[in-house]
Amino acid sequence: MTGRNPQKTSLWSFFQQLGKTFMLPVALLSFCGIMLGIGSSLSSRDVITLLPVLAHPALQAVFVWMSKIGSFAFSFLPVMFCIAIPLGLAREDKGVAAFAGFVGFTVMNLAVNVWLTANGILPDGDAQTLKMHNVQSVLGIQSIDTGILGAVIAGIIIWRLHERFHRLRLPDALAFFGGTRSVPIVTSVVMGIIGLAIPLIWPWFAKGIGALGQLIDSAGDFGPMIFGTGERLLLPFGLQHILVALIRFTEAGGTMEVCGHTVNGALTIFQAQLSCPQTHGFAESATRFLSQGKMPAFLGGLPGAALAMYHCARPENRHKIKGLMISGVIACVVGGTTEPIEFLFLFVAPVLYLFHALLTGLGFTAMAVLGVTIGNTDGNVIDFIVFGVLHGMATKWYLVPVVAALWFVVYYALFRFAIVHFNLKTPGRDSDASDASPAAAVGQTGYNVPALLHALGGAENIVSLDNCITRLRLSVKTMAQVDVDALKAHQALGVIKVNDHDLQVVIGTQVQSVKDEMEQLMHSAPLPEAG
Repeated sequence: MTGRNPQKTSLWSFFQQLGKTFMLPVALLSFCGIMLGIGSSLSSRDVITLLPVLAHPALQAVFVWMSKIGSFAFSFLPVMFCIAIPLGLAREDKGVAAFAGFVGFTVMNLAVNVWLTANGILPDGDAQTLKMHNVQSVLGIQSIDTGILGAVIAGIIIWRLHERFHRLRLPDALAFFGGTRSVPIVTSVVMGIIGLAIPLIWPWFAKGIGALGQLIDSAGDFGPMIFGTGERLLLPFGLQHILVALIRFTEAGGTMEVCGHTVNGALTIFQAQLSCPQTHGFAESATRFLSQGKMPAFLGGLPGAALAMYHCARPENRHKIKGLMISGVIACVVGGTTEPIEFLFLFVAPVLYLFHALLTGLGFTAMAVLGVTIGNTDGNVIDFIVFGVLHGMATKWYLVPVVAALWFVVYYALFRFAIVHFNLKTPGRDSDASDASPAAAVGQTGYNVPALLHALGGAENIVSLDNCITRLRLSVKTMAQVDVDALKAHQALGVIKVNDHDLQVVIGTQVQSVKDEMEQLMHSAPLPEAG
């Protein structure tokens, strides 16, 4: 949603917005991973031997169907990113931006194919030459596989072209090609030229990413800890998606031959092994950056922290925060969404959040040292069952509850000591716990959205409004009109002021509904009178 006077986007804000655009393909990726995990595990020989009833042809047909559907996202991941980025970043005519993303990505690879053909590498290059130039089939086109990084760069370029040309005015004789119709046309020309340059410049990008991967690999078992801690530290600023995408989808997360194809990125390697019938078991070098590393903190640690905060609340206030804690634990354990718990202590005790980040990173290292091999993205109980338990004892899933129980005890003891010793004002600690109890709920969201809008300075103060998984992301005209205390009094878990105009309001898992209702209120608000 765009206001009338958009502020200039800062570099920091741009990276936040870019990370948010990753959520659309990543959400599909998570769902497809579960489909692929269930389908591949229940059709495996080991599971069929254990449960012969699953060998029924009708059941196997269903499992094969699930595997095929689940493999979709991983087969077309780069083009999905190249579509999602201009779609998410465009302020207007989002459909045109998405269409241009597909056009630009396809034309870019066709241009690369032209260059490879003109230089004799295609169509009859030998296997060694093709491998040296990283030539693979991209959307059925023999091209250089630039992976997710190439798709992200292309998506940003296409978004800039869209912003520049979607209102282009041409002379009457050419007016048909103006406006939004000009965007895919200009995109075709520009991305065609960029495609010719890719074979010349891409090897330098690949070397840089490869060097980063070697640096992480040289850290040994501390590599996953650096990644896990870094992801948590970047989360409050909304920048964790950049680091995560780098490890999951580029050479920084590892490179491996799977079923005759070179695969880059920890998650891509895991999913390729999951769908490859010749592969048995999963590579520890890939899974050490994936779901298993989150499980000690997500399944054990944060629930322990929530229980400590509950026990440290005043007895008369515990019933007021019980629902808040329970919903936060469910979101964390079942959905892998941690912010509803993390933002309860992030602002009142940043040092506790630092310890949480370090313990999360240590969980990554612990799982790697123990040889656990559970992949996917979310670190929740669904990943534990689908990618751990259902794939047999080889994943060493049985170690996860043990380590999670240890993390539960450590978090509970650390949080209870810190809250009591330093008198931290976690929910329910004040004599008046109105900040922890729901304010008058309005509408189906359970939030007083009109009051939240008023605390943001009203519709006339909001320049742009969007959301990610748990937060409202806003640009405002005047930050001084934003009442942080009022936002928290109406169930906002936290408020992050990025700069003089951009802020984030942490809502929780109902943020999409809150954003939709707020947009409706803004559209229905009367326009300010001119003059």
